[in-house]
Amino acid sequence: MPQIPIIMPQLGESIAEATIVHIAVQVGDQVEADQDVIEVETNKAVMSVTTPCPGRVGCILVEAGQSYTVGAILGYLEATEEDAIRHGLDVPAPAEAVAEIAGADGGQPDACPATTQPAAVQPTVRGLPVPAHAAGASYMSPRMKARMNELGLHAADLAGIAGSGAAGRVTIEDFEHFLTQLENLTITPASPMRVAVADAMRRSATRPIATAGVPLILDAVLAHRKQANPKPGPALYALRALGIALSENSAPAGRLVGDRIAHPPAIDIGFAVEVEDGVLVPVLRSVDTTRLSDLVPRYNELVELARQRRLPPAASGGSVATVTNFGTFGLTWATPIPLPEQTLVLGLGAGRVVPQWNEAKQLFEPATEAQLTLSFDHRVLDGGAAGRLLGRVVELLGDPAQL
Repeated sequence: MPQIPIIMPQLGESIAEATIVHIAVQVGDQVEADQDVIEVETNKAVMSVTTPCPGRVGCILVEAGQSYTVGAILGYLEATEEDAIRHGLDVPAPAEAVAEIAGADGGQPDACPATTQPAAVQPTVRGLPVPAHAAGASYMSPRMKARMNELGLHAADLAGIAGSGAAGRVTIEDFEHFLTQLENLTITPASPMRVAVADAMRRSATRPIATAGVPLILDAVLAHRKQANPKPGPALYALRALGIALSENSAPAGRLVGDRIAHPPAIDIGFAVEVEDGVLVPVLRSVDTTRLSDLVPRYNELVELARQRRLPPAASGGSVATVTNFGTFGLTWATPIPLPEQTLVLGLGAGRVVPQWNEAKQLFEPATEAQLTLSFDHRVLDGGAAGRLLGRVVELLGDPAQL
């Protein structure tokens, strides 16, 4: 009977490995084609590995909590020749592996042979276009760099160390003393999500990031939302307005690479969703050509998928900007940082009722005001361009019916 391998699939662009979270089947279980059998986690999402065809689980080669590379054999499935051929799986496992995996009497399979088990790997953070091991600007001796590389640390991890060397430089003795102090503290492992967020922010911080802001009167948006069906969230209004503004002038969304600016092929914009121990950024495609009402179902779907950590690869990455509604946390002002592959992040603060001067009536009237911020790569954008982009977004949000 053919032994069909269950293989770690390609889980997204630039994803090299994944961590086993849960094994949903046991050796000997009967399974159907495309049945979820193993749950894995990357730094972006939780996904399921499915069976290639119907059969019986003959062997599981991996352990929960361990990371394995894309393409690794996670186990074997005993299938009939007809099912294997029907699903295009006509290459069985090597005969010697089959002999070891299958029981001699054709019954319950024996334990997996050690020679067939894939090697566990250390999870890394990938998928962003900035070198993953870019160091900070401060001087570090070759000995210090070697010791840090050995421990998997970055220059940012030394920010809290008081240096005793010349001009406050951190010496190897300072570093080793820091490590000794850490041993007396309670240490817990960071989740893959937290490591991914930390890595992205560290790389983003290598650029000069500036933030500008303007007040936004939300009354028109709130009135439009009250009548809308389905109802867009405030962040979606801002996202659609940003998409239209960038379609009129996409230069602010360009990314500086060396001495050239790479312009976006499409206006795809992400939005921040808080998940357990981090943030995910689902992406809405072609927001400049999609009406606000048509974006609502997809937006709501992606929010739910993000909270479940089950974003499909097609719904992440490749965006030109991010919109974040930090007002949901009661914040009125913030300076969010663009992702390494982006130049812009638009932020929306909490609305507050403030007095607004009515020139026609010559009196103050109550209005709901929120702060709209734009954080940007100052190498690509200057204050004037940022101000004009923010002004256009505010103008569009003042007449939400055109969105």
